[in-house]
Amino acid sequence: MNFIKFHKKDIYISIISLLILISIALFIEHPWPRDFLVSIFSFGLLAMSLNMLIGFAGMVSFGHAAFFALGAYAFGLLLQNENFVMYFGQFSIPIAFVLSVLITGLYSAIIGIICVRLNDIYFAFLTLAFQMFLYSVIVSWVSLTGGDQGLMGGIPRPPFLGIDLSDSIHRYIFCSIIFVLCIFILRILNKSNFGYTLRLIRDNSERAEFIGIRVLRVKLICFVIASMMASVGGIIMALFTSGAYPEWAFWTQSGEAIFMIMLGGVSIFIGPLVGTILLRSINDIVQIYSSHSDLVIGIIIMIVVLGLRKGLVEYFLEKISFKKK
Repeated sequence: MNFIKFHKKDIYISIISLLILISIALFIEHPWPRDFLVSIFSFGLLAMSLNMLIGFAGMVSFGHAAFFALGAYAFGLLLQNENFVMYFGQFSIPIAFVLSVLITGLYSAIIGIICVRLNDIYFAFLTLAFQMFLYSVIVSWVSLTGGDQGLMGGIPRPPFLGIDLSDSIHRYIFCSIIFVLCIFILRILNKSNFGYTLRLIRDNSERAEFIGIRVLRVKLICFVIASMMASVGGIIMALFTSGAYPEWAFWTQSGEAIFMIMLGGVSIFIGPLVGTILLRSINDIVQIYSSHSDLVIGIIIMIVVLGLRKGLVEYFLEKISFKKK
């Protein structure tokens, strides 16, 4: 019964959140709020999916953005590449979307079999190595990926089911629905038996193994799900920019996702999303007044880490609970 009540509560929150997001598109004519929110959808899914590894399972990945980039490139190539269109015909948006997520899931399963056998810093740097391998492939395979210029020429957006993603309003609403659905799925996983199993493995993997949990298999499943969620973020960004770029697969993109988690908080479910909003907002505001945005963001993160020793959401929730006592 508790699970059912929790499930209904999350459905209500998701519906209300989606209605608020859609109302922004319907009642605010200026494109900036929509553009800003789409970037939040994209990088928010990157940060939230990475925190599934870090916060749920205690697996710190330095190469998670590889799946973000792979989803974007797979989606763009399926719709844009002449060879694919010649042999398979023009893919619809939903089919290209699903195939891109599945391609990312398959790739993450292959490398995950290797990565999840390692712990701590070895796992972190192996994921980084695989990310830089993918980055090298993207940059060097110019005929397919466009090299360091990225996928140029725009990604086709053929209409489907009456939805025209070449229209900015339709595109924003489509991305909003996908984003809310993914966050809802992550929330359900977080509170499911699978989520509690991950936290048990994080806290004491030997005890989990002792009571019969197949630790490596559970870690691999977590790794694949998190990677597929990150690929959805990449697809949203590819739709938004009508392209895909190699810097999305560079190690700094994974570092930025970790910064988002650190700003919001690793132990609070919504923390990474709050961190994403803060980091993107700070970046946009600083760029208006200065070209040294990286320096300012670095100082702010250093203050949060050294001063608060936890994410901002964690800090304020702790303060509120302390006052209530």
